[in-house]
Amino acid sequence: MKMNLNTGLVLEGGGMRGVFTSGVLDAFMKYNLYFNYICAVSAGACNGMSYISRQPRRARISNIDYLARYNYIGIRHLVTQGCIFDSQLLYDKFPNELLPFDFDTYFKYAKTFECVTTNCETGRSMYLHEWHDKQRALDMVRASSSLPYVSKIVMVDGIPMLDGGIIDSIPIMHAMETGHHHNIVILTRNKGWRDDSKDRKVPYYVYKHYPRLRVVLSKRHVFYNAQLQLIDDLEASGQIECIRPIHPMEVSRIEKDINKLEALYEEGFEQGEKFCLEHGYGLAEADKVTAL
Repeated sequence: MKMNLNTGLVLEGGGMRGVFTSGVLDAFMKYNLYFNYICAVSAGACNGMSYISRQPRRARISNIDYLARYNYIGIRHLVTQGCIFDSQLLYDKFPNELLPFDFDTYFKYAKTFECVTTNCETGRSMYLHEWHDKQRALDMVRASSSLPYVSKIVMVDGIPMLDGGIIDSIPIMHAMETGHHHNIVILTRNKGWRDDSKDRKVPYYVYKHYPRLRVVLSKRHVFYNAQLQLIDDLEASGQIECIRPIHPMEVSRIEKDINKLEALYEEGFEQGEKFCLEHGYGLAEADKVTAL
Protein backbone atom coordinates (compact mmCIF):
# COMPACT_ATOMS: atom_id res chain seq x y z
CA MET A 1 0.00 0.00 0.00
CA LYS A 2 1.35 3.41 -0.96
CA MET A 3 0.90 6.24 1.52
CA ASN A 4 -0.31 9.70 0.54
CA LEU A 5 -1.62 12.84 2.21
CA ASN A 6 -5.01 11.19 2.76
CA THR A 7 -3.65 8.08 4.48
CA GLY A 8 -5.03 7.79 8.01
CA LEU A 9 -3.49 6.44 11.19
CA VAL A 10 -5.63 4.29 13.50
CA LEU A 11 -4.44 3.49 17.03
CA GLU A 12 -5.91 0.61 19.04
CA GLY A 13 -6.16 0.75 22.84
CA GLY A 14 -5.33 -2.04 25.26
CA GLY A 15 -4.28 -0.47 28.55
CA MET A 16 -0.59 -1.07 29.27
CA ARG A 17 -0.28 -3.04 26.02
CA GLY A 18 -0.20 0.46 24.55
CA VAL A 19 3.53 0.68 25.28
CA PHE A 20 3.90 -1.15 21.96
CA THR A 21 2.14 1.76 20.26
CA SER A 22 4.30 4.31 22.08
CA GLY A 23 7.37 2.53 20.70
CA VAL A 24 6.02 2.61 17.15
CA LEU A 25 5.13 6.31 17.42
CA ASP A 26 8.54 7.18 18.84
CA ALA A 27 10.07 5.57 15.76
CA PHE A 28 7.71 7.58 13.55
CA MET A 29 8.84 10.77 15.28
CA LYS A 30 12.48 9.77 14.91
CA TYR A 31 11.93 9.65 11.15
CA ASN A 32 9.63 12.68 11.09
CA LEU A 33 6.67 10.63 9.87
CA TYR A 34 3.33 12.29 10.69
CA PHE A 35 -0.19 11.74 9.39
CA ASN A 36 -2.88 14.24 8.44
CA TYR A 37 -5.59 12.20 10.15
CA ILE A 38 -5.48 10.12 13.35
CA CYS A 39 -8.28 8.22 15.08
CA ALA A 40 -7.31 6.71 18.42
CA VAL A 41 -8.92 4.96 21.36
CA SER A 42 -8.04 4.49 25.03
CA ALA A 43 -4.27 3.99 25.50
CA GLY A 44 -3.89 4.74 21.80
CA ALA A 45 -5.42 8.16 22.43
CA CYS A 46 -2.98 8.87 25.28
CA ASN A 47 -0.03 7.88 23.12
CA GLY A 48 -1.50 9.71 20.15
CA MET A 49 -1.58 13.00 22.05
CA SER A 50 2.17 12.86 22.76
CA TYR A 51 2.73 12.00 19.10
CA ILE A 52 0.65 14.95 17.91
CA SER A 53 2.45 17.28 20.32
CA ARG A 54 5.77 16.14 18.79
CA GLN A 55 7.22 14.95 22.12
CA PRO A 56 9.35 11.84 21.48
CA ARG A 57 9.69 9.42 24.41
CA ARG A 58 7.14 11.28 26.50
CA ALA A 59 4.69 8.36 26.38
CA ARG A 60 7.50 5.91 27.12
CA ILE A 61 8.60 7.91 30.17
CA SER A 62 4.99 8.08 31.40
CA ASN A 63 4.22 4.40 30.81
CA ILE A 64 7.48 2.82 31.98
CA ASP A 65 9.91 5.12 33.80
CA TYR A 66 7.26 6.90 35.86
CA LEU A 67 5.34 3.70 36.55
CA ALA A 68 8.50 2.38 38.21
CA ARG A 69 8.93 5.64 40.12
CA TYR A 70 5.36 6.39 41.19
CA ASN A 71 3.65 2.96 41.14
CA TYR A 72 0.44 4.50 39.82
CA ILE A 73 -1.48 1.23 39.24
CA GLY A 74 -3.08 -0.53 42.19
CA ILE A 75 -6.07 -1.28 44.38
CA ARG A 76 -5.25 1.60 46.72
CA HIS A 77 -6.00 4.06 43.91
CA LEU A 78 -9.28 2.25 43.22
CA VAL A 79 -10.22 2.70 46.88
CA THR A 80 -9.10 6.33 47.24
CA GLN A 81 -9.96 7.69 43.76
CA GLY A 82 -12.37 5.18 42.26
CA CYS A 83 -9.86 4.26 39.54
CA ILE A 84 -7.21 1.55 39.49
CA PHE A 85 -4.87 4.10 37.90
CA ASP A 86 -3.81 7.18 39.87
CA SER A 87 -5.83 9.58 37.74
CA GLN A 88 -4.75 12.67 39.68
CA LEU A 89 -1.14 11.88 38.84
CA LEU A 90 -1.78 10.87 35.22
CA TYR A 91 -4.15 13.66 34.19
CA ASP A 92 -3.01 16.52 36.39
CA LYS A 93 0.52 16.29 37.78
CA PHE A 94 2.02 14.57 34.75
CA PRO A 95 0.78 16.96 32.01
CA ASN A 96 0.97 20.11 34.12
CA GLU A 97 4.04 19.59 36.31
CA LEU A 98 6.15 16.44 36.17
CA LEU A 99 6.06 15.69 32.45
CA PRO A 100 4.78 18.90 30.85
CA PHE A 101 2.54 18.41 27.85
CA ASP A 102 3.12 20.79 24.95
CA PHE A 103 -0.44 22.03 24.53
CA ASP A 104 0.59 24.75 22.07
CA THR A 105 2.04 22.26 19.60
CA TYR A 106 -0.82 19.82 20.22
CA PHE A 107 -3.47 22.42 19.38
CA LYS A 108 -1.51 23.40 16.28
CA TYR A 109 -2.11 19.90 14.88
CA ALA A 110 -5.18 18.80 16.88
CA LYS A 111 -7.57 19.21 13.94
CA THR A 112 -6.11 15.96 12.62
CA PHE A 113 -7.04 13.98 15.74
CA GLU A 114 -10.20 12.17 16.88
CA CYS A 115 -10.53 10.40 20.22
CA VAL A 116 -13.04 7.56 20.72
CA THR A 117 -15.21 7.26 23.84
CA THR A 118 -18.32 5.25 24.78
CA ASN A 119 -21.48 7.16 25.66
CA CYS A 120 -22.82 5.38 28.77
CA GLU A 121 -26.39 6.50 28.13
CA THR A 122 -26.67 5.31 24.53
CA GLY A 123 -24.11 2.51 24.52
CA ARG A 124 -22.68 4.01 21.33
CA SER A 125 -19.28 5.33 20.34
CA MET A 126 -18.52 9.03 20.23
CA TYR A 127 -15.66 10.63 18.31
CA LEU A 128 -14.35 13.76 19.99
CA HIS A 129 -11.83 16.43 19.14
CA GLU A 130 -10.62 19.53 20.92
CA TRP A 131 -8.70 22.40 19.37
CA HIS A 132 -8.54 25.02 22.13
CA ASP A 133 -9.53 23.96 25.66
CA LYS A 134 -6.75 22.26 27.68
CA GLN A 135 -9.02 20.75 30.33
CA ARG A 136 -11.49 19.36 27.81
CA ALA A 137 -8.62 17.80 25.86
CA LEU A 138 -7.48 16.03 29.03
CA ASP A 139 -11.05 15.06 29.93
CA MET A 140 -11.77 13.45 26.57
CA VAL A 141 -8.60 11.34 26.59
CA ARG A 142 -9.25 10.41 30.22
CA ALA A 143 -12.77 9.28 29.28
CA SER A 144 -11.42 7.30 26.33
CA SER A 145 -9.01 5.52 28.68
CA SER A 146 -11.38 4.85 31.61
CA LEU A 147 -11.64 1.07 31.74
CA PRO A 148 -15.07 -0.23 32.77
CA TYR A 149 -15.47 -1.61 36.31
CA VAL A 150 -12.11 -0.23 37.53
CA SER A 151 -12.52 3.45 36.59
CA LYS A 152 -14.98 6.19 37.35
CA ILE A 153 -17.32 7.40 34.64
CA VAL A 154 -16.00 10.68 33.20
CA MET A 155 -18.28 13.54 32.26
CA VAL A 156 -17.48 15.33 29.00
CA ASP A 157 -19.89 18.00 27.74
CA GLY A 158 -22.33 16.80 30.41
CA ILE A 159 -22.35 13.28 28.97
CA PRO A 160 -21.20 10.24 31.00
CA MET A 161 -18.43 8.43 29.14
CA LEU A 162 -16.11 5.43 29.49
CA ASP A 163 -13.42 3.64 27.51
CA GLY A 164 -13.88 3.92 23.76
CA GLY A 165 -12.73 0.33 23.37
CA ILE A 166 -16.00 -1.02 24.78
CA ILE A 167 -17.56 -0.64 21.34
CA ASP A 168 -14.88 0.56 18.93
CA SER A 169 -11.50 -0.86 19.94
CA ILE A 170 -10.07 -0.39 16.45
CA PRO A 171 -11.87 2.56 14.82
CA ILE A 172 -11.03 1.64 11.24
CA MET A 173 -14.60 1.97 9.96
CA HIS A 174 -14.91 5.48 11.32
CA ALA A 175 -11.63 6.44 9.69
CA MET A 176 -12.88 5.14 6.35
CA GLU A 177 -16.26 6.81 6.77
CA THR A 178 -14.50 10.15 7.19
CA GLY A 179 -12.93 9.71 3.76
CA HIS A 180 -9.66 8.00 4.67
CA HIS A 181 -9.95 4.81 2.65
CA HIS A 182 -6.34 3.72 3.18
CA ASN A 183 -4.97 3.53 6.71
CA ILE A 184 -2.02 2.44 8.78
CA VAL A 185 -3.33 0.55 11.81
CA ILE A 186 -1.26 0.04 14.95
CA LEU A 187 -2.56 -2.96 16.89
CA THR A 188 -1.67 -4.28 20.34
CA ARG A 189 -2.37 -7.97 19.71
CA ASN A 190 -0.47 -10.44 17.54
CA LYS A 191 -2.01 -11.59 14.26
CA GLY A 192 -4.58 -14.35 14.65
CA TRP A 193 -5.48 -13.61 18.25
CA ARG A 194 -9.17 -13.80 19.17
CA ASP A 195 -11.03 -13.21 22.41
CA ASP A 196 -12.52 -16.55 23.54
CA SER A 197 -14.72 -15.01 26.26
CA LYS A 198 -18.40 -15.89 26.53
CA ASP A 199 -21.40 -13.58 26.82
CA ARG A 200 -21.69 -12.43 30.41
CA LYS A 201 -24.82 -10.66 31.52
CA VAL A 202 -23.87 -7.64 33.60
CA PRO A 203 -25.87 -7.58 36.88
CA TYR A 204 -28.53 -4.89 37.01
CA TYR A 205 -26.89 -3.21 40.01
CA VAL A 206 -23.68 -2.61 38.01
CA TYR A 207 -24.10 0.63 36.06
CA LYS A 208 -27.76 0.44 37.08
CA HIS A 209 -28.52 3.84 35.54
CA TYR A 210 -27.07 2.80 32.18
CA PRO A 211 -28.87 -0.31 30.85
CA ARG A 212 -27.55 0.15 27.31
CA LEU A 213 -24.01 0.23 28.63
CA ARG A 214 -24.63 -3.09 30.40
CA VAL A 215 -25.80 -4.63 27.13
CA VAL A 216 -22.72 -3.63 25.14
CA LEU A 217 -20.39 -4.66 27.96
CA SER A 218 -21.90 -8.15 27.92
CA LYS A 219 -21.08 -8.51 24.21
CA ARG A 220 -17.80 -6.67 24.12
CA HIS A 221 -15.82 -9.70 22.93
CA VAL A 222 -18.23 -10.14 19.98
CA PHE A 223 -17.61 -6.60 18.74
CA TYR A 224 -13.85 -6.95 19.19
CA ASN A 225 -13.56 -10.26 17.35
CA ALA A 226 -15.62 -8.87 14.47
CA GLN A 227 -13.24 -5.92 14.23
CA LEU A 228 -10.21 -8.20 14.26
CA GLN A 229 -11.69 -10.19 11.38
CA LEU A 230 -12.43 -6.96 9.49
CA ILE A 231 -8.82 -5.88 10.01
CA ASP A 232 -7.57 -9.18 8.56
CA ASP A 233 -9.88 -8.81 5.55
CA LEU A 234 -8.89 -5.20 4.86
CA GLU A 235 -5.23 -6.06 5.25
CA ALA A 236 -5.56 -8.95 2.80
CA SER A 237 -7.23 -6.63 0.27
CA GLY A 238 -4.45 -4.05 0.57
CA GLN A 239 -6.67 -1.28 1.98
CA ILE A 240 -4.77 -1.09 5.24
CA GLU A 241 -1.30 -1.90 6.50
CA CYS A 242 -0.91 -3.17 10.05
CA ILE A 243 1.87 -2.83 12.57
CA ARG A 244 1.39 -5.31 15.40
CA PRO A 245 3.36 -7.34 17.95
CA ILE A 246 4.94 -10.42 16.42
CA HIS A 247 4.87 -12.60 19.51
CA PRO A 248 1.86 -13.60 21.65
CA MET A 249 1.12 -10.88 24.17
CA GLU A 250 2.58 -11.27 27.68
CA VAL A 251 1.56 -7.79 28.88
CA SER A 252 -1.84 -7.39 30.55
CA ARG A 253 -4.08 -4.30 30.46
CA ILE A 254 -2.89 -3.31 33.94
CA GLU A 255 0.64 -4.73 33.70
CA LYS A 256 3.19 -3.56 36.31
CA ASP A 257 6.21 -5.67 35.31
CA ILE A 258 8.69 -3.09 34.03
CA ASN A 259 10.81 -5.67 32.19
CA LYS A 260 7.82 -6.89 30.20
CA LEU A 261 6.79 -3.33 29.38
CA GLU A 262 10.30 -2.38 28.32
CA ALA A 263 10.53 -5.40 26.00
CA LEU A 264 7.17 -4.59 24.41
CA TYR A 265 8.15 -0.94 23.91
CA GLU A 266 11.39 -2.00 22.21
CA GLU A 267 9.47 -4.38 19.95
CA GLY A 268 7.17 -1.52 18.98
CA PHE A 269 10.11 0.79 18.26
CA GLU A 270 11.76 -1.88 16.09
CA GLN A 271 8.54 -2.47 14.16
CA GLY A 272 8.01 1.27 13.71
CA GLU A 273 11.57 1.82 12.52
CA LYS A 274 11.29 -1.08 10.10
CA PHE A 275 8.08 0.43 8.69
CA CYS A 276 9.70 3.86 8.22
CA LEU A 277 12.74 2.48 6.43
CA GLU A 278 10.62 0.25 4.19
CA HIS A 279 8.58 3.32 3.18
CA GLY A 280 11.60 5.45 2.39
CA TYR A 281 11.95 7.52 5.56
CA GLY A 282 15.72 7.57 5.99
CA LEU A 283 18.09 8.70 8.72
CA ALA A 284 18.39 12.17 7.23
CA GLU A 285 14.82 12.78 8.35
CA ALA A 286 15.66 11.77 11.91
CA ASP A 287 17.80 14.85 12.53
CA LYS A 288 14.72 17.06 12.24
CA VAL A 289 13.27 15.86 15.55
CA THR A 290 14.81 16.54 18.96
CA ALA A 291 14.16 13.93 21.67
CA LEU A 292 12.56 14.88 24.96
